[in-house]
Amino acid sequence: MSQKKLMIDTHTHIFSDEFKEDISLVIARAKTTGIIKVLLPNIDIDSINSLNSLATDHPDFCLPMMGLHPCSVNREWDKQLSIIKSELLKHNYVAIGEIGLDFYWDTEFKSEQISAFKEQLKWSTEMNLPVSIHSRNSIPETIKSIEEIGADKLRGVFHSFTGSVDELKQIVKLDNFMVGVNGVVTFKNSSLATTLNNVIDLTRIVIETDAPYLSPVPYRGKRNEPSYLTNIVDKLAQTYNTTPDMVAEITTKNAIRMFDIS
Repeated sequence: MSQKKLMIDTHTHIFSDEFKEDISLVIARAKTTGIIKVLLPNIDIDSINSLNSLATDHPDFCLPMMGLHPCSVNREWDKQLSIIKSELLKHNYVAIGEIGLDFYWDTEFKSEQISAFKEQLKWSTEMNLPVSIHSRNSIPETIKSIEEIGADKLRGVFHSFTGSVDELKQIVKLDNFMVGVNGVVTFKNSSLATTLNNVIDLTRIVIETDAPYLSPVPYRGKRNEPSYLTNIVDKLAQTYNTTPDMVAEITTKNAIRMFDIS
């Protein structure tokens, strides 16, 4: 009997309301699948309590991050960041996240997003914590902000990467950064698998579900959950012409190293 492959879901929102009724079952399924840790990215000041509560209930499995999501940034971003920073100083978090820039739906608060992002990048250098970066329709601006704060002093993950070959090449130049790959890589209309294979090695990839969003094939249209991480591993194994066990081993080592997981 082969040994179960061990995986880390580096980005999952299982503290959200979508999991309120069956979170114990979701965690049990994840563990049965071989997932040894899940990382929880904060969204805004309203999600702090539910995130911390789940991490407290499952301290050896659920590892919390703390940050302000770009879509939560508004004119009072500085007040929100004051609360976020006080949380970072009070408790132990594995990363600053989910932070970044999102210019997909609306650019009304573009300058505020950039200011909030750069402030949280500064915290990363001060606290020696990695960052989990959301960069939708904003990779050039995201990289510019990283370079302005100091790419050599920062490290982290471009979560849910779905960009172009050129954008991925720019990320690869940032030696201390990896990309997070989720269910999008399994979508039939996605070119992500080809983009990854052409540009980046498995040693620069971590895996994630972004649950409850972006469920992989064959679960598209349903609520995503950490146990579906195996579908992403299988697709990456096909993409890189290797075994699922090897993908799991490499990406788990990457996550342990990036997030300093014991």
